[in-house]
Amino acid sequence: MGLSCLLLRGRWVRVGAAPICSDMQESCQVASLTDLFERVLQHSARLHSVSSDLHSDFEQYFLPSKNQIHRISHNCRTSAILAPDGKENAQRMPREELMGVILKLLVAWKDPLWYFHQSMAHHHDFNNYSSSKALEMTNMVHKLHTGVETVAEKMQVLGMISNFVNRLASPEALLPSDHTTWGLLENYDVLYCFRRDSNRVQNYLKILKCAFIPEEEC
Repeated sequence: MGLSCLLLRGRWVRVGAAPICSDMQESCQVASLTDLFERVLQHSARLHSVSSDLHSDFEQYFLPSKNQIHRISHNCRTSAILAPDGKENAQRMPREELMGVILKLLVAWKDPLWYFHQSMAHHHDFNNYSSSKALEMTNMVHKLHTGVETVAEKMQVLGMISNFVNRLASPEALLPSDHTTWGLLENYDVLYCFRRDSNRVQNYLKILKCAFIPEEEC
């Protein structure tokens, strides 16, 4: 029995395997919007779980007391992105704009997470398990961004959204001025803020899925 394939970003790709199917094999089928949403939601849930684990590890091993944690004033690098707070506000936002916010957040975190991983690699107390999670989190952001782009392209093909979302998703530069000087509190800021944003992305994707696929249970 041949492996089924999906058309993703203009390529026929085997499900669950790296090789690419030859063009238009009979066993290949175009991925449904529901399938694509399910995959990005699973990926976003995993990403938020990893970010939460790292955030907890950091509090336990690097910050000396809960009192210090409460005194920290977080400086989130994505604060310039107008992301809606709460489910109701997100539901009221036009769907194309909400998709644009998701893409902006994912793009904005790519480089800061890489710098975070590099910074933490120099801390000997950061165990190998946590270090590998930091790298995994960095790679997952790239994969999730590609997946969300695929969902957006699918919706454009189906006429659900316009190409306007591509312009909405072009973020301003949000890199730190000098990542080589990051200290523990700056790294904690990264984890705190990314955990928040990864949760936002997951919730926004759920809202979009319910909006575009109303027959699904929401």
